[in-house]
Amino acid sequence: MPDYTFIFDIHGIADFEGRVLNASRKNPVLVDFWADWCGPCLFLDPVLKSVIPEFHGKVLLAKLDTDEDENMKLAGRYQVRGFPTVLLIENGEEIARFTSAQSKPFVREFIAANSRLLTKTNIAQP
Repeated sequence: MPDYTFIFDIHGIADFEGRVLNASRKNPVLVDFWADWCGPCLFLDPVLKSVIPEFHGKVLLAKLDTDEDENMKLAGRYQVRGFPTVLLIENGEEIARFTSAQSKPFVREFIAANSRLLTKTNIAQP
């Protein structure tokens, strides 16, 4: 899979604030709270990584490994109770979330139905 600049890993609170909260003022950001020991997380990963490029850089994906340093504090801040949990962040605020492994159509519809920053004309059709 190509290395897209709109799919990136988060390494701690400062990284999250800069790359997610600040970026979410221009673009919707999906934040995937995951762990490598979580089976549903491993199923959802390629789904997210294949759907996000369909939006041609208009939606970002931040991958947040909760087993890494400060990332568990971020999971606590957002009251993440299970993995995977995916948040939609816009203008620095959580807009919506889903949990568990989901299909590509579900993820596409989740973004389209919940994003306030995307207009119907900005949403790429797969």
